[in-house]
Amino acid sequence: MTDFADSPAVRRPADWNLERLERLADEHDTPLYVIDLDRVKENYARFAAAFPDADVMYAAKAHTGKAVLEAVLEVGGTIECAAWGELQRAIDAGAEPNTLQYTAVNPPDHDLDYAVDLAADAPGLTITIGATDTLDRLAERGYDGRIAIRINPGIGTGHHEKVATGADAKFGIPYEQVPEVADRVREEFDLVGLHAHAGSGVLTDGLEEHCRAISRVGEMARRVGDEHLEFVDVGGGYGVPYREEEQPLDLEKTSEMVRDAVGELDAQLKLEPGRYVVADAEVILTEVNTIKEAPDTTVVGVDASLSTMIRPAMFGSYHPMLNVSAPERGPIEATVGGPVCTSADVFAHDRPIAEPERGDVIAIGNAGSYGYELANQFHSQPKPAEVALEDGEVRVARRRETLEDVTRLER
Repeated sequence: MTDFADSPAVRRPADWNLERLERLADEHDTPLYVIDLDRVKENYARFAAAFPDADVMYAAKAHTGKAVLEAVLEVGGTIECAAWGELQRAIDAGAEPNTLQYTAVNPPDHDLDYAVDLAADAPGLTITIGATDTLDRLAERGYDGRIAIRINPGIGTGHHEKVATGADAKFGIPYEQVPEVADRVREEFDLVGLHAHAGSGVLTDGLEEHCRAISRVGEMARRVGDEHLEFVDVGGGYGVPYREEEQPLDLEKTSEMVRDAVGELDAQLKLEPGRYVVADAEVILTEVNTIKEAPDTTVVGVDASLSTMIRPAMFGSYHPMLNVSAPERGPIEATVGGPVCTSADVFAHDRPIAEPERGDVIAIGNAGSYGYELANQFHSQPKPAEVALEDGEVRVARRRETLEDVTRLER
């Protein structure tokens, strides 16, 4: 395995250059996303080194920013997409269309039209189906190309019930129906692989259940004839520790357990890390605007909100925080929330943080995965800017939206 001793297995907010972060907040205003593309490349390379014989595809849905996709492609990664827009953005970033994999989940007509049109000129494109309806709709469009079957293994794993896809009927062909579906695909299309995704945010102590789901995929591959498949794709879901006391994913142990779970296969192993590649490569910088003493807590108001990052409101997610302006101050327990008019707009309750003052900059860590992807315009708030760090340089990867951007489609 490649030695990444000089690259920490997880980057905490305190590991960033705090003076630089404060300068960026001053120069580019807040709230501000800061993505470290060097870290993205390190994370992808570290994961790929743990699976040297596998095809490691980056799951674009974690962060589809062009700068991130370009960084993954630069270090030899391929890209897995879950919607037509991600396919287009991957191509715009420089991906070879023949290397793309499109995982269709209840795909709208427009998505299928786009994928079929793309495959006409890029026959190497793989479409992963999770319902026989999708096969019918592809056949109606004259498609007879590469198909992977998404299996529902009946076992869900991950950090939250809303991401435990392996046990959710929405995702994949029911396990015992797969052989029959495989026969049909072989008759009408080109069956190239099997696919499953058990869930997201799996750390070392959750590997056993995760691998129990993966083992079912290996069993099904042998049952339908893995010697006739190009690949067996066990998805992603490999996590990063959001809480300070959590340990980083043990990649060496993960690699051993995943391979043991899948078992002997003639087909190539595929994996789709997303969160692992980008989560700790990005922080949100937000400015303190309000300090309010309440009977049970100190309320710290900031200019970021659930429209900046919705994960705490949507999943109850924990994100580490650091007072970048004065990390040496004594800590207080604070409730940190934004300007959106709902009690869900809170990043942390009773969180120890170096005592903030108005004007301080707070860094919210592990924001790279499903941070900007789920940003929205609630309360007519324009989306924040995103700056990218790479090879010692800083550039604006996305400009800050204006109110004109928010309203320009209205008539």
